[in-house]
Amino acid sequence: MPTKKADEHSKHFALVKKYYDRSLWTKARVHKAVECKWITVDEYKAIIGEEYTAE
Repeated sequence: MPTKKADEHSKHFALVKKYYDRSLWTKARVHKAVECKWITVDEYKAIIGEEYTAE
């Protein structure tokens, strides 16, 4: 199985970012996307601009 390059994102990153940027998703929904393994913790930070903290 090939590994991801440093500049590649997970499968749903672009979709989650688009929804958040267009105010269709809240910060809580993006947080849930991390819990559901749609995006990574690092991608959460890239989208929201804050560190991810588990609740």
